[in-house]
Amino acid sequence: MTIEFRDPAFIADPYPALAELRRPRKPVWHDGLGLWLAPCYADANAVLRHKSLGRVYKPREPESDWETFNWLHADSILDSEPPKHTRLRGLVSKAFNRARIEALRPEIERLAGVLLDSAGEKLARDGAFDAIADYAEPLPVMVIAALLGIPREDEHHLRPWSQAIVKMYEIGPTPEQVRAAQQASRDFAAYVHHLMDERKRNPGDDLISELAAVEEDGEKLTARELIATCVLLLNAGHEASVNGLGNGLVAAMRRPDQIQVLGAGPHKVAATAVEEFLRFDAPLQFFERTATADVEIGGIVVRTGQKIAAMLGAANRDEQVFDHPDQMDVTRDPNPHIGFGAGIHFCLGAALARLELSVSIAALFQRFPNLQLAAEPVRRPTFVLRGYERVLVST
Repeated sequence: MTIEFRDPAFIADPYPALAELRRPRKPVWHDGLGLWLAPCYADANAVLRHKSLGRVYKPREPESDWETFNWLHADSILDSEPPKHTRLRGLVSKAFNRARIEALRPEIERLAGVLLDSAGEKLARDGAFDAIADYAEPLPVMVIAALLGIPREDEHHLRPWSQAIVKMYEIGPTPEQVRAAQQASRDFAAYVHHLMDERKRNPGDDLISELAAVEEDGEKLTARELIATCVLLLNAGHEASVNGLGNGLVAAMRRPDQIQVLGAGPHKVAATAVEEFLRFDAPLQFFERTATADVEIGGIVVRTGQKIAAMLGAANRDEQVFDHPDQMDVTRDPNPHIGFGAGIHFCLGAALARLELSVSIAALFQRFPNLQLAAEPVRRPTFVLRGYERVLVST
């Protein structure tokens, strides 16, 4: 079947079409995109793990317009392959480790409480608050700003920069979106470069200072690699948290039995709820890889130079892997979803996203156990990064 990824009806609910896409139980060719789609769990997982399917970044042209955008990707962990990827991941992991992430828990809990206090005031005054703008969106930005040591007065730049850049991952961005991404890349990179220079002169206990100092076997991050890492942490990290929470909340609020479970024991089910939120309506739906040699996936051959996309949302609804895949179950366990990817490109920020989501879900339903939709949610008109623009809620 042919899927039009920009069709508003498809974006509103892609899962019936994705179920049809899984029916042949093998990857299918999409003429419009000129690549293979892997919607079944086993095939999508294989795409993510196969060593001959890599993240081959093709610089955008003209270089004069795309210079900063290009190196922000070429020098990032996400868009590099071994041996560069191995070196970058090793260096970044020394600074961005589990101990540093877990140490953020008290601050995440504090920030969630501050945001929920404000949301409660809006609820009392207006009868509703926006779960995206008032909670899901600011929390991860504030957390990553704290992690990087970005001054509070500069936090307001981060989300607009990130949203402008990630629109380039969608299918068919507009000329206006292209120009905004180019400018945001330049502005974001220049800002992090300034912070990096400052931290080299006056190191602190923030991640930028750590990344500037980290060394392994005589290797250090270059300036561009450090900047690209910080930009990636914000772009990838907060998008997963914002959209994972928003998508999961809406799905749960459409199912009274799930709200009842969450409201009755939010701290008890928060960990499994995180995984189900990410599985049921994946914030990242589409992840491309390029064949560096002929590769067989699910009975078809991806020729050298061809692309194949792991359809993460489709794979996470695969009936051969998940019982009742179209039903949300916040207590689902085990839950082997691939929302964070797999293989060497498994999301570096997965631990932080899981921590943020578990804290934010538990805090939200501890405060408002009977949360419900106050109006029809407004969905973002995008498929690759799937989320909501506005979710008004009440109690």
